[in-house]
Amino acid sequence: MQLKYSVLMSVYAKEKPEYFNSAIDSMINQTVKPDEIIIVQDGPLPKDLYDTVWGYSERYPDLIKIIVSEKNLGLGQALNLGLQNCRNELVARMDTDDISLPERCEKQLRCFEINSDLSICGTWIDEFIDDIHNSISTRKLPCEHKEIFEFGKRRSPFNHPTVMYKKSAVLSCDGYSNLRRNQDVDLFGRMLFQGYKAQNIPESLLLFRTDDNLAKRRRSWENSKSYIQSISRLHGLGYSSLFDVLIVAIGQTAMLLLPIGIQKILYKGLLRK
Repeated sequence: MQLKYSVLMSVYAKEKPEYFNSAIDSMINQTVKPDEIIIVQDGPLPKDLYDTVWGYSERYPDLIKIIVSEKNLGLGQALNLGLQNCRNELVARMDTDDISLPERCEKQLRCFEINSDLSICGTWIDEFIDDIHNSISTRKLPCEHKEIFEFGKRRSPFNHPTVMYKKSAVLSCDGYSNLRRNQDVDLFGRMLFQGYKAQNIPESLLLFRTDDNLAKRRRSWENSKSYIQSISRLHGLGYSSLFDVLIVAIGQTAMLLLPIGIQKILYKGLLRK
């Protein structure tokens, strides 16, 4: 395979060193090795996490490059900073608490080889609690561009930690916005609206770490407000309709008002398999 790619990650103070170990090891050990791994240190880190992150840089000096932001920028702006330092056109996103399967990037690279018009390629994910063998659900998304385009008017049509995209396409859309949350919904909606081609591989190629408190973390006005804002921005572009914004606003309000138990049932029943 001739294509080279960069891996883009961001780490901040609240992340766990042991999760970071698993995440970065899964990218180092891909069947097609990355050409570089760019890690953005998003603000100061506690000593154990700092030592873990920089320890990898010392062990892999020709592979891993750390970009330091003295203050915490938030995920979107940290990724913009890292993207500017990626030397390859193809960039694989990765979060610092998930685990990519070994063949993830090889399969995505194959998609870019087959389709030169492709700009974004994601995959499905398996969600797990504590043990990678304790899979509780699979997040499946539309796979073909036409279905992805329609899906993206209300929800993110990609599992963000799985995407591989073209750096030039992301930068041409001005990168991630300054939203503190749901930056991926906003970015991918803009990219789709501007005509960039996309697909999802119909296979779970990433293990997504979750826990029983996920519903509680989602149940916040900050998260709901950000989500509604992102769809409203897409409406302003002419991508999402006013009806799409209304449906999202109703759904997010319901998630805030419904009891946690009912929220979990709806979330697993409607949004996961």
